[in-house]
Amino acid sequence: MANKISTWQIGKIKITRIIEGEGAGPLFVLPDATPENIIKMPWLQPHFADSDGNTIASIHALILETPNKCIMVDTCIGNDKQRHIPEWNMLHTKFLENLERAGYSTEKIDTVLCTHMHTDHVGWNTVLTNDQWEPTFKKADYLFGKKEWEHTEKQLKNPLFAEFINDSIIPIIESGLVKFVEMDEEICEGITLEPTTGHTPGHVSIRINSEGHKAAITGDFLHHPSQMEKLEWESIADWDKELAKKTRKSKLSEYADENILVFGTHFATPSAGYVKRQKDHFTYEVKHPDNSY
Repeated sequence: MANKISTWQIGKIKITRIIEGEGAGPLFVLPDATPENIIKMPWLQPHFADSDGNTIASIHALILETPNKCIMVDTCIGNDKQRHIPEWNMLHTKFLENLERAGYSTEKIDTVLCTHMHTDHVGWNTVLTNDQWEPTFKKADYLFGKKEWEHTEKQLKNPLFAEFINDSIIPIIESGLVKFVEMDEEICEGITLEPTTGHTPGHVSIRINSEGHKAAITGDFLHHPSQMEKLEWESIADWDKELAKKTRKSKLSEYADENILVFGTHFATPSAGYVKRQKDHFTYEVKHPDNSY
């Protein structure tokens, strides 16, 4: 089992990964990622696929601790939440205990940032207290994309969206903790949003820059490193599949040219690495954490 907590240092910014869940098996959002296809990409082993061709993926949050801010990027699935995906339904994980073990109490998190509004990125926005959904991070600003919420709000009649909108987004809006942001917002010194539309209309990735060191967090413009080799592989969750392909190709090309450290939001341990150009596609060279426990 992978260590639940790992850290990297990017200049003055410390990045800490907290895993909610990780494992091998079918990746339902990528129907082309069958064992028969994955086994043809041996470079994915051992981190992102096993020897039988099963994909390995992760759901985790990343904490960005700057000299002035403590930012949680994406809040996973959450506990006690009724979800139509059986594996995600009514979870009871030790995510908050691991967050505390990493040195981050819920009171220490002062900013919560969701790359987009899907169920596995907003769950720990709230916790169930006395049968009510309340903000998990009561001292934090929750940064929601203006364009993303404009789209998501219209999905309330869709039960697949309503389940997480009602328990993980609306309670935050009603609490008054939300700040709506632009897709290119500068969050603080060294942390900036970048538009990466396609998966959703307001989807953003994150750029980190400190003391000449650079990193990026993908969000879901790709779900698995296999999409670096197979740029055309579509996610069933993509809002605009053709735009998602264009975004994926352009961002991976940019990352490869810059030799920037890239954190994949669903990439299995170690979840960080460098995009490498291979003629008409890309691969991924992992970067192990500075510390893991």
